Amino acid sequence: MSEFPKDIYTEPRSIDFNTLENLGPLSKMAGIWEGERGLDIKPKAEGPKKQAYAERIELQPIDPQTNGPQLLYGLRYHVHVTKPEQVKTYHDQVGYWLWEPATETIIHILTIPRGQTAMASGKASATAKEFELLAVQGSDTYGICSAPFLDHAFKTVEFRIQVKINDDGTWSYDQDTVLKIQGQEELFHHRDRNTLHKIGEPTPNPLARKQ
Repeated sequence: MSEFPKDIYTEPRSIDFNTLENLGPLSKMAGIWEGERGLDIKPKAEGPKKQAYAERIELQPIDPQTNGPQLLYGLRYHVHVTKPEQVKTYHDQVGYWLWEPATETIIHILTIPRGQTAMASGKASATAKEFELLAVQGSDTYGICSAPFLDHAFKTVEFRIQVKINDDGTWSYDQDTVLKIQGQEELFHHRDRNTLHKIGEPTPNPLARKQ
């Protein structure tokens, strides 16, 4: 039996347009954040290399989104990462964090300007302070798509991110990008982790500002 309703066109009759009040477990992530003590474990020809990094991430609420009867609330985000005391971009990333209240599903969509995108998902209650999301290469739904060179040389076969909302108002993530590197039999776990401190409040989504 399908988990979806027969009527795939009719939108919900009642929608709360204040996204900040309907983000479930993502609510504490809205705003502007900085993290100065990130750690990246990345692949190099001579073996794994540890790299410290600083990060700024902005997560702003978008208007509620519908797919027929489906209702999603979310945050649009931009991540900018540099090495300590450097100006040059080390990593840049844009995308969305989405929350579907009806199914208690979190969706994380990410895109990076080296030719790669992924969509991961996980389940959590509306009040959860910890959750994990997963994307797998080859999936038709929550999967990974890479440009030809990355697919050839550094194929991402799995992406996993764990998020924890901390009692002191910060939030942390631990990210594992599993790579099949050409010429290596063992999979490589490309790890990133950081703790983010709030430096600015979110701006209400456009429909909420009109109310």
